[in-house]
Amino acid sequence: MSKMIKLALSILACLVAGFIGSAATMPSIPTWYASLQKPAFNPPNWIFAPVWTTLFIMMGVAAFLVWDKGLENKKVRISLAIFGLQLLLNVLWSMLFFGLQSPLYAFIDILVLWASILATMIYFYRISAAAAYLLIPYILWVSFASALNLSIVILNR
Repeated sequence: MSKMIKLALSILACLVAGFIGSAATMPSIPTWYASLQKPAFNPPNWIFAPVWTTLFIMMGVAAFLVWDKGLENKKVRISLAIFGLQLLLNVLWSMLFFGLQSPLYAFIDILVLWASILATMIYFYRISAAAAYLLIPYILWVSFASALNLSIVILNR
């Protein structure tokens, strides 16, 4: 398989995960989410789509850099499995927070998600430092999202 196809598939897989998450998210934004008490540091709704799109593209490039080292390498397979887990946890967060309208369960998920992103970065770094560095904005955004999520839990008890 050519490098360009691998790159495209890696990015596409991440964007599809984002699309699935947005399908759970979009119906709740003008209704349930709009009714929640939010902290002062809550960004405007329009910021989330471009940020997440950028992050999903960067995640795809990072996954490609690791995948390109060869699936015959056990470290690559393990690293991509951990990456897949964090991608699933990412989608699950949207389903829990927006789909089930459960900020508390979503907060529990985001803590596990954060740990899985860190694990992904550590494993990716062993194969490609650039792949790990591409995930820095992602873990920073998820750190911010964790604080936002917790604030929403507290403000809406």
